[in-house]
Amino acid sequence: MPFKRYVEIGRVALVNYGKEYGRLVVIVDVIDQNRALIDAPDMVRSQMNFKRLSLTDIKIEINRVPKKKALIEAMEKADVKNKWEKSSWGRRLIVQQRRAALNDFDRFKLMLAKIKDILVSP
Repeated sequence: MPFKRYVEIGRVALVNYGKEYGRLVVIVDVIDQNRALIDAPDMVRSQMNFKRLSLTDIKIEINRVPKKKALIEAMEKADVKNKWEKSSWGRRLIVQQRRAALNDFDRFKLMLAKIKDILVSP
């Protein structure tokens, strides 16, 4: 089978565009072939185009259009946050955010550390 990630209720997705960029959301209902109803513990339930969502391998067991409390419990039970942080995709995004937050002096110290590591390792 070529595909492993399907658009389905309970699929965790990463928002790849817009004001919610970088946020993990859960698909709680499919509206039509282009849009889904998404929700997360710290946001208002809204609709989003599939082009703005990147599906992850994480899936939680929920009913269609659950209440906010049930969604939060299901996400905690499935340990979504830790699974995401342990995945290679999540780790890569965390590193990118840390690098973006560096100032000039931090980048300079990082450059010196890399040079020192290169000179010591051979």
